[in-house]
Amino acid sequence: MDATTNSLDWFEIPVIDMPRAKHFYQVLFSIHMDEFAMGDMQMSFFPSDPQSGKLSGGLAKSPYHTPSMEGVIVYINGNPDLSSALDKVVDAGGEVLMPKTAIGSGHGFMAFFKDTEGNRVGIHSNA
Repeated sequence: MDATTNSLDWFEIPVIDMPRAKHFYQVLFSIHMDEFAMGDMQMSFFPSDPQSGKLSGGLAKSPYHTPSMEGVIVYINGNPDLSSALDKVVDAGGEVLMPKTAIGSGHGFMAFFKDTEGNRVGIHSNA
């Protein structure tokens, strides 16, 4: 790894109830998530173009995935304005943990929410 490559390659958000979690994220970001099963793992993917070189990920349900409010925080792209997604959190079954907050020095805005599975998730936007 060096400065010309992504330091992150893939992310997985652990879930307990895949239909509930998939619905939550589809509502927040006005997207469609495709599903895939591999052995005892169920996945739903955020939209992406595998040839773009851009980071992506999805929701994952398996014996190895446990939702948590502790540990690593994944920040989902909320551009152009994270308020659009954050305003839907409560109605979709989640909880806003930290409202839209300016990062400072022109780095945009961030917020935290708790999803329907019990994960603390970050969201970031430039505006």
